[in-house]
Amino acid sequence: MTTTRSTPTPQELPRIVRAMAVVERVGNALPHPFWLFWALSAILGVVSACLAAAGVSVVSPSDGETVTVRNLLSGDGLAMAVSTMVDNFATFPPMATIVVVIMGVAVAERTGFLAAVMRVGVSRVPASLVVFAVAFAGTVAHVASAAAYIILVPLGGLAFRAVGRSPILGIVVAYTAIASGYDASPVPTPNDAIFAGITTAAAQIVDPAAYVSPISNWYFNIASSVVLALVITAVTRLVLSKRPDLDADPDAPDDDIAQLQLSARERSALRLAGLALLVALIVLVAVVSPASSPLRGEGGSIVESPLLEGVAALVAFLFGLVGIVYGARVGTIAKPADVPRLMVEGVKQMAPVLVLFFAIAQFLAYFDWTHVGDVLAVVAADALHTTGTPTVVVFLLVLVLLTLVNVMVTSGSAMWSIAAPVLVPMLMLVDVPPETTQALFRIADSGSTAITPMSPYFVMALGFLQRYRKDAGIGTLASYTLPLAIAMTTVWTLLFLAWWALGIPLGPGAPVR
Repeated sequence: MTTTRSTPTPQELPRIVRAMAVVERVGNALPHPFWLFWALSAILGVVSACLAAAGVSVVSPSDGETVTVRNLLSGDGLAMAVSTMVDNFATFPPMATIVVVIMGVAVAERTGFLAAVMRVGVSRVPASLVVFAVAFAGTVAHVASAAAYIILVPLGGLAFRAVGRSPILGIVVAYTAIASGYDASPVPTPNDAIFAGITTAAAQIVDPAAYVSPISNWYFNIASSVVLALVITAVTRLVLSKRPDLDADPDAPDDDIAQLQLSARERSALRLAGLALLVALIVLVAVVSPASSPLRGEGGSIVESPLLEGVAALVAFLFGLVGIVYGARVGTIAKPADVPRLMVEGVKQMAPVLVLFFAIAQFLAYFDWTHVGDVLAVVAADALHTTGTPTVVVFLLVLVLLTLVNVMVTSGSAMWSIAAPVLVPMLMLVDVPPETTQALFRIADSGSTAITPMSPYFVMALGFLQRYRKDAGIGTLASYTLPLAIAMTTVWTLLFLAWWALGIPLGPGAPVR
């Protein structure tokens, strides 16, 4: 049956379209993140030269030593930049970690294991729970990095149509859950390794011994994924499902709902992979349980132990294990040589990130050498102490600033690399742990992603949407995602503030205060 689709009023869609057009024009004017960091390095050089000429210095609160700004454009600065370029890249904290993690995740993804898990997650639920199932699957899907969009967004449309609901709504829910909840996952993801490495480098400006684990926000992430899925469910039912323009075009292609179903072999492979994971976890618990375990730290500590220091390798091993078991059963792994081949394919996919890391690593090394970060952190921290600005107000100001930046700079690693060297030391000097600042960044890095056309996945989601509604444009998708993104950011912020107020640890060995 054909229904009449209502046309948005001039006060609705055109305003959104104009706003998105402005964002798109400004964002397109920005250079590629690789060149952005070299431009920032050049700006840093000029700033450091001016501050050094003025003899700017501060007293470091960590050791009481006087820290003077050094001129990056001087002979010493040039010598440092040339002689350390390779070491800066090789020792960049996220480098080795992300490569190790991605090798394991690649096996799980390219054998079809992650896609099978997502299909099960959105197909075996009653109609009343399909919104929550797709939303929660969106948070879990982050283990597949960018592949989450390719796999889950069309599956969301299929899952909704299978239970008699609008496939347009299914695409919107799946896309927004991934985009605006990208840094909230109950399972450790490659992003966790990247953020932890950048946070570690920034924290070492104040404390050279600082270390932030890839699972330092794990407890907070688990709670966030559930809360965000509930928020998406509520807004979808109370707001989006009331819209009169959810009907697909009369000539929209029929979906093959059978795509959601797993074959007998795939179901068998999932069971075997699950069993392998369970056995591996039981063995791990058995090894770690004794107080004298070699995986424990001094005094039997688990918080500061080889286990948590090597958590990236452990995560890679577990993903690789389930991927190998699943792939061997379904036939995507036919011989042992296929496993390293899949790992290579995964690392190839990370090549653009590794190239960006080269530029980021140089900028952070220059920032550290010039001591501009020390000066900014100490001056800002002193200002906060002098004005008596409540910590909660500081959190909110940082959140608003980063959220606005995220509309233009949608690369999380790029934005955090710019912000972390200032925000992490500054907040450390007012007794806010680096893990807490990182958790705050997660909210800003995710919330506005679903509404910005600067994200390449926004365009991808629009393509999936146009499969059901040919006249859909940027403003159409933004008008769908905007209520979800606002509600998710608001509730996620309140969850963070409550978490901080109650003093709940953010993750293993990561106090929030």
